[in-house]
Amino acid sequence: MSAEFKIIPEAVIAASPEDKPAILKALADVFARAYSRDATEVLESLQEREQLGSTGFGRGVAIPHARIEGLARPMAACLRLNQPVDFDAADGMPVDLVFGLISPAEGGTAHLHALAAISRLLRDEAMHEALTEAPDEEALRGLLTNISDRDAA
Repeated sequence: MSAEFKIIPEAVIAASPEDKPAILKALADVFARAYSRDATEVLESLQEREQLGSTGFGRGVAIPHARIEGLARPMAACLRLNQPVDFDAADGMPVDLVFGLISPAEGGTAHLHALAAISRLLRDEAMHEALTEAPDEEALRGLLTNISDRDAA
């Protein structure tokens, strides 16, 4: 990742949501558990943003994101889906990798920089493949921690 946002091991999970609303709910629950955020507030913010247009990034990836009052910095979460799910992506492909991002409501450029950092990470073919093929949550967390540590150096 990058110093542009924070992702912690507890915010990286494998999940089995059955549809787009269940993905957003799972993501909100991860933010609640990992970062002590209010799940309802996060879910409502993600849903509100999604109504503006799908955050399906393409190539099996979605990046639901929202700005929320009271945050000090951008925070990220990662869901690797056990089965691909339709997410209304522009390329029509179902998603199996979901990166969520919540940022301070007033942090305009920080939010855009964090989105760009996630996008760069997921456009990297080798990283995309490693994340989608990681055998379990521990391996997934290890990949993301290594990126975080490397970029912080």
